[in-house]
Amino acid sequence: MTKNTQGLTRRTVLSGAAAVGFSGLAHAQQPAEVKVGLIVPLSGIYTRPGQVMKMGAEMGIDHINKQGGIKALGGARMKLVVIDCGDTTEKAKNAAQRMVAQETDLVAATGAYLSSFTLAVTEVTERAELPVLTLSYSDLLTERGFKCIFQTAAPASRQSELGLPTLMKLAESASGKRPKTVAMLMDNTATSIATAKALKEKLFAQEGLQLVVEEIWTPPLSDATPLIQKVRSARPDLLLFMPNAVSDAKLGLEKINEFGLGQGKIPTVSFSITIAEPDMLQSVSTEAVQGIMTIVANWGSKGQEELIAELKAKYKEPWATQNVVSTYGDMWLMKEALEKAGKADRLAVAQAFRTMDAGLSKYYPGGQLKFDEKGRRVGAGVVIVQWQNGVPVTVYPPELAQAAPFWPKKS
Repeated sequence: MTKNTQGLTRRTVLSGAAAVGFSGLAHAQQPAEVKVGLIVPLSGIYTRPGQVMKMGAEMGIDHINKQGGIKALGGARMKLVVIDCGDTTEKAKNAAQRMVAQETDLVAATGAYLSSFTLAVTEVTERAELPVLTLSYSDLLTERGFKCIFQTAAPASRQSELGLPTLMKLAESASGKRPKTVAMLMDNTATSIATAKALKEKLFAQEGLQLVVEEIWTPPLSDATPLIQKVRSARPDLLLFMPNAVSDAKLGLEKINEFGLGQGKIPTVSFSITIAEPDMLQSVSTEAVQGIMTIVANWGSKGQEELIAELKAKYKEPWATQNVVSTYGDMWLMKEALEKAGKADRLAVAQAFRTMDAGLSKYYPGGQLKFDEKGRRVGAGVVIVQWQNGVPVTVYPPELAQAAPFWPKKS
């Protein structure tokens, strides 16, 4: 072999080795997994919704990874990090502090179920510049000027504006007359306060409703008797019952039926998914909840049959609440942001959420996969769910409805 040939061969080999080295380095820079957080109550009186949110997140992660992971990151798999935020705002804040201190490689998170908890958690995550998706309802969440919170649900005031007029029309078409008087029983959590504010300041007057009873309690409710006694005395045309703890909902419904006000005697409506949790049937009969409606930001609906069937088979859940569907959707929304960002970096993911325009939403009712300058999802709608024959089914909007609604007749 000549000297020149030897030199050429060495150069070729070195060049090839360098190429392999650079290629290996580029491959190594793509993470094998990308961590996302779920911060929800897994202890205390709000454990049940936290557990169901975990189911939705696990299903979403599993489906994404089976379909190839994050393609912009070389097929990196998503990994779920679960944090218990407890059952008080102080516990939620402490959990968020631990999360940002210990899980420094999280690129995004979702949670925290109750609006009061989410307000506390996002005070911490905002300072850490960690983008957070939330299904919580309070208007305050996206009124603080924060840049790293993204509300997939319609805010509480908007849900009231969308839902109450629809209910009034339903009542009128079914019974021939509109309700004139209303009683409102609510806990003092941030969601209920925001909902009540919109109702009292604008919507009751707009819909010709006179508020004849207003009672507020701090969860957990110890005795619903005084509340329901006032409703029985006033005999309103409509009862708005807004608990956010399953135990509170059970106590209230038990007393409503014990006092002979259930089964349509006073039509009952909620603004909370709690009233339609499977646990309700552990304390009250299917007859007792028949006809009760609730206005919520999301629910298992027409077009999601495969997801609902898998939930039933895998977790033995009888139906898909908002907590499952929205949290499942959040995983896909995080994937969309990661694909857009092109890197596993929380600042890039937050910017991807801010600038995202990914078309019509699939796992949230109404609107688009796009956020406005406050971090609210553009065009977010509501779902009305009604107990029918032992199952809470979507009855509005028509394109998502699993059954037609009916108005319980007051007797």
